Amino acid sequence: MKFKPWKLSLLVALSVSTTAAVAQNVAGAQKAIELERYSDARRQLGQGQTPEAAFELGRLYQKMEKPDSAAYFFTQSASASKSPQSLIATGRAFLAQGKNAEAQIQFDQAVKATKSKDKETLIQVGQAYAESGSKDNGKALEYLTLANKLNKKDDPRIMNLIGDIYLKQDNGGGEAMNSYERAILADPNNVTAYYRKGQLNVRSRNYNGARDAFQKTTILDPNFAPAYRELGEMYYFVGKYDDALSTFQKYRDMAENTPSTQAKYASFLFLTKKYPEALTEVQTILQRDPKNVTMNRLQAYSLYETGKNEEALAAMDAYMKMVPADKLITEDYVYYGKMLAKAGRTQEGIATIEKAIKNDPTKADELQGDLAQAYLASKNYPMAIKTYSAIAKKNPETLTNKVYLARAYEFNKQYAQADSLYGVITTAKPDYIPGYLMRARANANLDPDSKQGAAKPYYEKYLELANDPTKYKDGMVEANKYLGYYYYQKGDKAASLPYWQAAKTLDPADGQVTTAINEITRKAPAKAPVKRK
Repeated sequence: MKFKPWKLSLLVALSVSTTAAVAQNVAGAQKAIELERYSDARRQLGQGQTPEAAFELGRLYQKMEKPDSAAYFFTQSASASKSPQSLIATGRAFLAQGKNAEAQIQFDQAVKATKSKDKETLIQVGQAYAESGSKDNGKALEYLTLANKLNKKDDPRIMNLIGDIYLKQDNGGGEAMNSYERAILADPNNVTAYYRKGQLNVRSRNYNGARDAFQKTTILDPNFAPAYRELGEMYYFVGKYDDALSTFQKYRDMAENTPSTQAKYASFLFLTKKYPEALTEVQTILQRDPKNVTMNRLQAYSLYETGKNEEALAAMDAYMKMVPADKLITEDYVYYGKMLAKAGRTQEGIATIEKAIKNDPTKADELQGDLAQAYLASKNYPMAIKTYSAIAKKNPETLTNKVYLARAYEFNKQYAQADSLYGVITTAKPDYIPGYLMRARANANLDPDSKQGAAKPYYEKYLELANDPTKYKDGMVEANKYLGYYYYQKGDKAASLPYWQAAKTLDPADGQVTTAINEITRKAPAKAPVKRK
């Protein structure tokens, strides 16, 4: 039996005008799927009244990771005719259900029916595997390679699909990159190839290469929203949070306005530490979708990060009742533990974080910091010192751990140990302004009456570096008051007064400063004249 080309055979019973309309809708839907505008694609495809529309709905739901719906529409597409495309649709229905052997039979029959001569059939089989979760892709590569040989030169669409298949393999990065490069050689303006190169470069941690590829994608197609999302995430990974947020905002503004897009944006606000903004976005989503698990989790986290611990604990309790225990993630226990500790339920909090460490040993080192913070919150300074000491020993180059350890020593009134560590920190990072303030405080506690002036050089250094009152006002007031008092108790009012006046300028409402200035500037009472006898 001789088969007609699949696109014609699917539409053979339709009128000319209907064919044009459907083709236009399907083409538009295919583009929408590529841009991840899934609601737009669904609208254009309707209920899948035509085999071609049903097929694209199957692809759509497969990309949305809804295998049952994908299988349903692929089956709907297949039932309309007995063609190679129908066999491919049946195969994709099996593939969506994880029935790989049954799928392969259908694909082989489709290829056999066209005597391995129809490029589109071969490509469709390759695409089926590239868009599925299957890693058994040997046959797909065979068929795509055969399809490419039917051309006189590389077909960029085929090269992209070959790259996508290799991309799913653990060690397939090199072959995938080679395929995308060949797609670009065949078509220098191939948006998909540049986008995939960006994703592959992120996976291999070649962030400069990823940035260049994603930026090229958006130059070629300024409306390619997924590239902005990927680029934003990449900026987050390398710590460029401002770039990350601005880029992700472009993605949000460009992507379709769905709860999913809003949820991604809310999550990104949280990741970039924009906690109040994240909380606002999360609560807006929950008004429409109160059972959204991820947003309920993020609401509890965001409430904690914005200092609303009582509300955070209530939200976390509600969330943990909503989610089965086996679905809770490590971070849930960590945040819950920190909330409990902050609420004064110290032992419960510590036990919860310890449970997280036990449940996920791969994150033990990472979670030790959270455990140490819980000890600090509970004022169990000896255990905080022990835990931070272990962390600092494992990561001796990380100054943050030394700062926390020094703080723990300071809270435990071990001021000499705190001073020693602050000295290490400011020597390693001389421009770390808070380090001088912390060292000054440790020395002030070692010299409580300030007679020795142990804190003096560190407060002076702090004032030298902290010249921005909008950022360092409180510390600058503290330093000026210390230095003013130091000179006052030495009897040097002339040296003392300028420091108190500087503190007054920074904080006019500080009553202690006003009292000191009045005392220094108060004129001594005139002596009574001596009466002559």
